[in-house]
Amino acid sequence: MINESDIKQMSPLVLAYMGDAVYEKYIREYVIRQGLCKNGLLHKKTIKYVSAKAQAEILHRLEEKLTEEELDVVRRGRNSNPHSTAKNADIIEYKYATGFEALIGYLYLTKQKERLEEILEECIK
Repeated sequence: MINESDIKQMSPLVLAYMGDAVYEKYIREYVIRQGLCKNGLLHKKTIKYVSAKAQAEILHRLEEKLTEEELDVVRRGRNSNPHSTAKNADIIEYKYATGFEALIGYLYLTKQKERLEEILEECIK
């Protein structure tokens, strides 16, 4: 079990690693619930939400709704030095996407389920 103190000390890249998995799973389930069954269509619809560019845009939309604590997690993620970059995004978009994923990972690991659901639902609007 990871305690909250340990989570707050985690590298934002570790939080983003977890956030990437949580967000992708959520979006995949959302796309499947839409009744899409063809694999190519599933992938195309999923990419619309999970690409670095899409995540950066979502974060910009959400920023004014985030708490100071959440904004701090986003800043830490955005200011981290990732070891790679996205193929189809510039470095600024990639850093914002990393901040977004760090936030999702943080909320998941700190078991803030209601807040996580609230933010994930905003992502698909």
